[in-house]
Amino acid sequence: MLTISCYNKLTNKHKEDNMQLSPQALGAVMMALQNSLMNQTDIVPVLQGFKFMDSPDGLIVANSPVVEVDTQNEDDTADATSVFQEFTE
Repeated sequence: MLTISCYNKLTNKHKEDNMQLSPQALGAVMMALQNSLMNQTDIVPVLQGFKFMDSPDGLIVANSPVVEVDTQNEDDTADATSVFQEFTE
């Protein structure tokens, strides 16, 4: 759970809100991590670029990462399909 402290200039008071990631946002973080591991790249710029929005389910990522799959090689497609099946279950 993430606690955010905000200062309201009108009331001169601090307000703390507890927020948590929605399943969609958690999936976006996990996909970014998987992509980072597979490509051996730094995940920090990807996470810094996320734009979070509040929703009834928790924070969502408005610009979640896109994963492209090369469908030319059937073996690669089968591996990618199994990854997505695990992600959606």
